[in-house]
Amino acid sequence: MTGYDTLLDLLQARFSCRAYLNTPVPQDDINKIVAAARHVPSWCNAQPWQLIITQGAATETFRSALFEVASQTPPAPDLPWPEGYPGIYGDRRRACGFQLYDAVGIEKGDRAASGAQMMENYKLFGAPHVAIVTAPRALGPYGAMDTGGFVTAFCLAAQALGIASIPQAAIAAQASFVRSHFDIPEDAMILCAISFGYADPDHRANSFRTARAEVEDIIDWRDT
Repeated sequence: MTGYDTLLDLLQARFSCRAYLNTPVPQDDINKIVAAARHVPSWCNAQPWQLIITQGAATETFRSALFEVASQTPPAPDLPWPEGYPGIYGDRRRACGFQLYDAVGIEKGDRAASGAQMMENYKLFGAPHVAIVTAPRALGPYGAMDTGGFVTAFCLAAQALGIASIPQAAIAAQASFVRSHFDIPEDAMILCAISFGYADPDHRANSFRTARAEVEDIIDWRDT
């Protein structure tokens, strides 16, 4: 098996896990994930990513407080959210949502049930750990872009160790609370969180996989 084959297997096996066992991940394995992810490229080798990672009681305290705040506080992220999802981007977004709702038995149009499912974000989907991902404000959008590469590498390294994960922009919607809870300085942007742990293989939320665009839909070849 080539290195390409190994990478492709990891990419195809990785999925956004929305239900976890309560088994904690050994700290040595978490260190391995970060040790691998830190090798991604960044502009001028700035390596802007920083993490706060919870375990044990710290996860439970954060989960409980986050859910309470998110239940009554409108979104206010540090990094502006997309203005919209036009065309195919909206189609893909809706398809993912419908797959999730179908998997967990939510009927189309059931806003109460779909809203409750959305709020599972703020329960960290039951994960035993969450990584809060930040980058310096001074590095702006490119620092955020570099950190996105780190998030991908984190998820792939976790997958290589049999650890499931889900990057969550939803957590960044409560940036003010997250900043206060973890005493994060104002000069750091809260970009997202990564909830992670061991997947619950029997939970219906983990039973579907999203589609990917074909190569020809991505590349616009220019020969002259």
